[in-house]
Amino acid sequence: MRLIAPLIVACLIGTGCATKKFVQREVGAVNTKVENLSTELEQTQERVRKNEADIQTANQGIVEAKGSASSAIQKAEEAKQVAVAATGKLLYTVTLSNDKVTFPFNSSELSPEAKALLDQELGPFKAANRNVFLEIEGHTCNSGSEKVNLEIGEARARAVWNYLHDQHGFALSRMQVISYGESKPVVENTSRENRAQNRRVVIKVVE
Repeated sequence: MRLIAPLIVACLIGTGCATKKFVQREVGAVNTKVENLSTELEQTQERVRKNEADIQTANQGIVEAKGSASSAIQKAEEAKQVAVAATGKLLYTVTLSNDKVTFPFNSSELSPEAKALLDQELGPFKAANRNVFLEIEGHTCNSGSEKVNLEIGEARARAVWNYLHDQHGFALSRMQVISYGESKPVVENTSRENRAQNRRVVIKVVE
């Protein structure tokens, strides 16, 4: 009986040590797995961030490509129209300037006189169903910056373009708008009267 008690104690001690070692080993394995999972999670998050950045860059590229394509199509159409006008026969030229109508400084609004002149000079071409092409040029004096003058010249030509379409039914595809700004004056910009004369729209009728 005296030998049994020490043996039981020894067994319990031995079992306790084994259990402790087993727990430590299992906990260590779990910690290793957790560390591995944390590393994998960080790597996955980094890949997701990179993919999001790549997607954003790709989307931006698509938007820019669409814009470039639209611009290229528009320029190609304009070039085609200019080519048609260049190879056609010039039939008639109408000039809207201050010797006939009024283009106030920094304005593109068509006056009643300008509209009446367009009706008189270009209306018959549409009424006769003539298959003509119109090149509408916008011009300015040299007051203001070159950039602003190009914009004003285009706005004046565009006003004529809109009027001929809306009032006379000229097809938009058969009218070309171009602005020369201040680059093609008919007289030197040395006086108020001369600058007023340079503020003009020229419509070339080509067949």
